[in-house]
Amino acid sequence: MAEQRRLIIHFTDGTKKLLEFPQQVADSDATIAARLKEALEARHLVIEADGALVVIPFENIRYLQAYPAPKKLPSYAIKGASFRD
Repeated sequence: MAEQRRLIIHFTDGTKKLLEFPQQVADSDATIAARLKEALEARHLVIEADGALVVIPFENIRYLQAYPAPKKLPSYAIKGASFRD
């Protein structure tokens, strides 16, 4: 069984949605990097959920939280951080 993933989409209007889905790509660094680059260049998030196609423009998204974090992150990523209020 594929490992479950979670994505929390935080929208610019202050609402958020939790998306749960199976692992989409193999855990190879090259595959993950290529898929991430492709998604960022598209400027929208495309999701098939509950039998429907959902397209969310990045302009409507404040930020995304993805769990678990990929093992390989860009060299400029801050690693091991914790948010505090």
